[in-house]
Amino acid sequence: MRSIWNGAISFGLVSIPIKLVNATESRSVSFRQIHAADGGRIRYRKVCELDGEEVSQAEIGKAYEESDGTMIPITDEDLAALPLPTAKTIEIVAFVPAGEIDPLQMDAAYYLSASGVPAAKPYILLREALKRSEKVAVAKYALRGRERLGMLRVVDDVIAMHGLLWPDEIRAPEGVAPETPVQVRDAELDLADALMATLGEVDIGTLHDDYREAVERMIAAKAEGGAAVAPPEPEAEGGGQVIDLMAALENSVRAAKEARGESGGVADVTELAPRKSAPRTPKETGARKSTAKTAAKKTAAPARKSTAKKSTAKSTAKATAKSTAKKTTARTTEKAAAKKASTPAKKAAPRKRSA
Repeated sequence: MRSIWNGAISFGLVSIPIKLVNATESRSVSFRQIHAADGGRIRYRKVCELDGEEVSQAEIGKAYEESDGTMIPITDEDLAALPLPTAKTIEIVAFVPAGEIDPLQMDAAYYLSASGVPAAKPYILLREALKRSEKVAVAKYALRGRERLGMLRVVDDVIAMHGLLWPDEIRAPEGVAPETPVQVRDAELDLADALMATLGEVDIGTLHDDYREAVERMIAAKAEGGAAVAPPEPEAEGGGQVIDLMAALENSVRAAKEARGESGGVADVTELAPRKSAPRTPKETGARKSTAKTAAKKTAAPARKSTAKKSTAKSTAKATAKSTAKKTTARTTEKAAAKKASTPAKKAAPRKRSA
C-alpha cells in the first residue's frame, strides 16, 4: 500500500519512524456528469480569473482570502517553517481507556507501518504496551496543512490511528431530541427488549452494500440491452396516522422470528415479566403458601365434621342416661308409697304413771 505521509511517533524520548497508510477505501459507484441533450461529458476546467487562461495543477498554489477579498499567498515552505513539533511527528500526549473517546469524534482511519529495520523494535514495544494496558494513545499530528487529533490503538498486529475531531468541532444536540412529553410503558419496553433479543447479534463482516450491488446490476442490464429497471411500487402513505406501537412491536418480533426460522408468535412475548424493582420469586412463594393454606382448610373440614358428630353422640347418650335415671327414681318412690299404704298402723303403748 502506498504511504501518504512519512514521519515518526514520539513516545517520550523514543522516536519510531513510521509511514502513514490509508486503512479504508471507498467502494461506492461513481458517476460522471454529462450533457443530457447529447450525452457529452461535462468537465470542469481551472481557469485564472485575471487572464482567462486554463491553469495546470503544477501552477496552482494556496492563498488565504481576507474579508475584503485580498489574497495572501501561502507556500509549502511557509507551512513547513511553523514552530510545531507535530509537523513531522505523531506526538503522543496521553494514554486513556478507549471508552473515554466519544465515537462522534471518529474520523478517517490509517495504518502506521514501521519505516525500516531499526524501527521494528520500538514499534513492537509500543504495540505490546498498548495491548497490555488495554488503553489507547491520544496524539497530535499535522497533515494536509492543519494540526489534528488522533487515537492510536492495536488492530491485529498493527498500530492503527483514527483521526479525531477536536472537541469544539462537535455540535451540541440542541433541538434534536423530541420536545413532546411522551410516556413509555413497561410493556412496550419489554417488547422492545424481546425484539432486540430476537434480532440477536450479527457478524459485521457478513454485511454488504445492497444499494451498490443493485446499481451495478442496473448498469450491467442497461449496458447489455438498455433495459430499464421497473420502479418500485409506491407504498401507502401513513402520514397523520397514529401508529399502534404495541402492534408494530409484536409484528416486528414475529417477523424477526420467522426470518430466523423460529416458530412461535407473540404469545411468548406478552408473557414477559413486568419491569418491577422487586423480583417475582416472593410472589410465587406467597402463592404457594396460600395454596397450601387452602388445601389445609379443605383437609381440616372433614375432621371438624367428624368431631361435631362425636360430640353430638355424647350429648345424646348423656340425655338418655338422665331420663332413664329419673324414671327409675320415680318408680322406686311409687313402690315405697304403696308399701306404706298396705302396712297396718301400730298401736301406741300406754304410758305408765309414776306414783
